[in-house]
Amino acid sequence: MIVAGFGFRSGVSLSSLRGAFALAQQGQPPVTHLATVQDKVAALVPLAQALGLPLMGVASDALATVPTTTCSAASLTARNVGSVAEASAISAAGAGARLLGLRHISPDRMATCAIAQGTLT
Repeated sequence: MIVAGFGFRSGVSLSSLRGAFALAQQGQPPVTHLATVQDKVAALVPLAQALGLPLMGVASDALATVPTTTCSAASLTARNVGSVAEASAISAAGAGARLLGLRHISPDRMATCAIAQGTLT
């Protein structure tokens, strides 16, 4: 399972999500799932539909227990986690998941994306 996890600001556009995804996906294996925090899943539906990929929601309280490589002040304030994208990807990919690289930020800085590999199928 290869999961692209997303963090993003309110009002994010499909273009912003695509931009972050394209940057994160460079040189990585094909993504099989998308994930974000449960209360923001609706904003990620258009990208999931466009890519034909299943979408997973991660409980907000579960994010705080996931160690992340990067640390964003905005993510710490909003979700008590260093990177919503990284934590979402790792959480959704399951036990033993690992990041395949650091999160990437969309050119307009509205979205972040990180990719993790897990053992779930």
